[in-house]
Amino acid sequence: MQALGARFLLAHPAHLLALGFGSGLAPKAPGTFGTLWAWGAFLLLQPWLTELGWALLIAASIPVGWWACTVTARNLGVLDPSAVVWDEVVAFWLVLWLVMPTDWQGQLAAFALFRFFDAVKPGPVGWADRLYHDLDPYTNAKAWPQAGWGIMLDDLVAAGCTLLVVALTRTYL
Repeated sequence: MQALGARFLLAHPAHLLALGFGSGLAPKAPGTFGTLWAWGAFLLLQPWLTELGWALLIAASIPVGWWACTVTARNLGVLDPSAVVWDEVVAFWLVLWLVMPTDWQGQLAAFALFRFFDAVKPGPVGWADRLYHDLDPYTNAKAWPQAGWGIMLDDLVAAGCTLLVVALTRTYL
């Protein structure tokens, strides 16, 4: 795998996006740092984006993320590199967009739930994560194009699980 740093980050626009504008370069827990970056970016963009604006941004970020994650994974030679955090960014934006308005404690709870589902990968999240991990990029020509979906899918499922828990909590507590 290629060494990660500013040179790799800036070598291609896909790298900049897939590595969460540098948040994925954190030496430990890059997924957590990517999610924190997503939270901060969400709060900064919140005053300027309408509901439709968020919907369009998130919808566009999924196929663009597929491309960026695919290019970056291929350039690193790893199907699902831990430094690629755009999947966390898009998935957590989806969570925040759908749980808002809520106070900082609600946002923190959503963050903790999302990180739990993304890190532990229980049930459907684990299933989504395993879908693409058995591909051998050296014998399967479809492995690299599918890498981006494999990277993105488990985080979108983790977002769905997070939203389900939030909805159930709001309904029954």
